[in-house]
Amino acid sequence: MIHKGAIALGLLLGAAAGVLLAPEKGSVTREKLKREGQNIKDQITKDFAEVKEDLSKAATSGREKFTEEFNDFTSKASYKTEDTITFLEKQLASLKEKNKSFQ
Repeated sequence: MIHKGAIALGLLLGAAAGVLLAPEKGSVTREKLKREGQNIKDQITKDFAEVKEDLSKAATSGREKFTEEFNDFTSKASYKTEDTITFLEKQLASLKEKNKSFQ
């Protein structure tokens, strides 16, 4: 996969070489360099905005997934706690019955 920064650098170098090698007046060359530089800056800004958006989406997705898994865990833990309490109550009742026979 080609990195967007590499594409932007390639565009910059290609534009600079093309403008510098063109047989035109200095003012025209400077204007072209300025325009190409602005185009490249705009493209890089757009690319970084896309990367930032992708990272934001990934973070949001990760946070939502964590919240969902945490809620599932707490729900399961709650049921397991209830099961454990019920088991302990039954064991306690059984021990109480056995203790009555010793009195």
